[in-house]
Amino acid sequence: MSGDGRGGERDWEEGTPVPLYIVTGGRTDAGEAQVLDLVTLIVARSEPQPGMRPEHVSILRLCAGPLSVAELSAYLDLPFSAVQVLLADLIADSLVEARQTRAAHTAAADPDVEILKALIDGLQRL
Repeated sequence: MSGDGRGGERDWEEGTPVPLYIVTGGRTDAGEAQVLDLVTLIVARSEPQPGMRPEHVSILRLCAGPLSVAELSAYLDLPFSAVQVLLADLIADSLVEARQTRAAHTAAADPDVEILKALIDGLQRL
C-alpha cells in the first residue's frame, strides 16, 4: 500500500475510482427484485429529482429511451452486479421500468433450437 509518509495513509487523487461498495450502499445483490439479465431493457418513467444519488441520476438520464442492462453497465463503467443493485432501487421506487426481451420462463438450459442451428451453421462457414 502506498503511503505519503503519514502512517501509511493513501492520498486519493482526482479521478480515482470510487469503491463499488460505496456506489451500491454496501449491498452486493438486488434482493427480491425482478430478475434482470444483460438484455433486459430499462426505460425511465421519471426525471431525475433533487437529492438523488449521482448513479441513479445517470441511469435515469441514459434511459430516456430503452437501453439494455449491458449497455448501462458499459456507459456507467460499472460491473453488471453493481448496475443490478442500482436498478433494483429504481424499480422499487417505480422510477424505471424493466422490459424483458424474451419470455421469463426461457432459460439458458432451454435455448431456441433454430438459433443454435443458425449459430452452428455460421461457425462452420468460418
